[in-house]
Amino acid sequence: MIAKRDLQKSFWLLLLFLLFIAPALLMFWRSLSPGAVWPELFSGEWNFRAWQVIFSDGNIINALFNTVLIGTAVVLINFLLAVPAAYGLARFNFKGKPLIESVLMMPILIPVLAIAMGMHITMIRIGLTDTMTGVILIHLMPTLPYAIRVMKSGFDRLSITWEEQSAVLGVGRFRTFFTTLIPLLLPSIRSMAVLVFVISLSQYVLTSIIGGGQVSTLPLIYYPYFNSADSAVVAGFSVIFVLLPMLFFLVFEGLIRLYLSAVRSA
Repeated sequence: MIAKRDLQKSFWLLLLFLLFIAPALLMFWRSLSPGAVWPELFSGEWNFRAWQVIFSDGNIINALFNTVLIGTAVVLINFLLAVPAAYGLARFNFKGKPLIESVLMMPILIPVLAIAMGMHITMIRIGLTDTMTGVILIHLMPTLPYAIRVMKSGFDRLSITWEEQSAVLGVGRFRTFFTTLIPLLLPSIRSMAVLVFVISLSQYVLTSIIGGGQVSTLPLIYYPYFNSADSAVVAGFSVIFVLLPMLFFLVFEGLIRLYLSAVRSA
């Protein structure tokens, strides 16, 4: 039984490596040796020219900081909005519930450009264009429907008896939510956080229209290079795009462990 479990663990680790780690390593090597092709990956010369080109851009550090800050803020706001919405949709039956669920999914069905142009007029009127706040708010449009859907699935899988037992024991709703529901919902919260961060990371049209070029993010710097013939620079940017969600996940996982430790000691 133990040998079978170890074999399954090794299989999933190997699959994880092949799907996520190996492509990132290959892209990193392509950034050092753009002439490398399979199977002769180590036959050409290698250098750090692509990385020098990337970090010679004066906006790259500011863009990285803005990208991480915007993505983190979008994840936090999605959590604050999606959890109560998902809880209401999962726990209560009321008139017009299917209509509300459909309306919440509408931003996924409407083209991004149409959303951006329509919201741009509103943002101009309230003075949020060319600001980071405006970019954060517009990133909620393509991310919030996914966040609600993921969290609703989590609440659907979670039996209401956990809340009923807490109520019988005299535990308040607030404490029940943070000490019982949140730990049980961690798989959904992890999925929601990473998905929202990746979607926010990839936004080019929304950021460029609402940000007006004043809010610099990584996609705004990356996409002009994407059409160039310099495959090494494109590979370098791709590595950065791969690393950011991974680093976000590691930091997020560390915060979750701290939270669980605090809950156990409470």
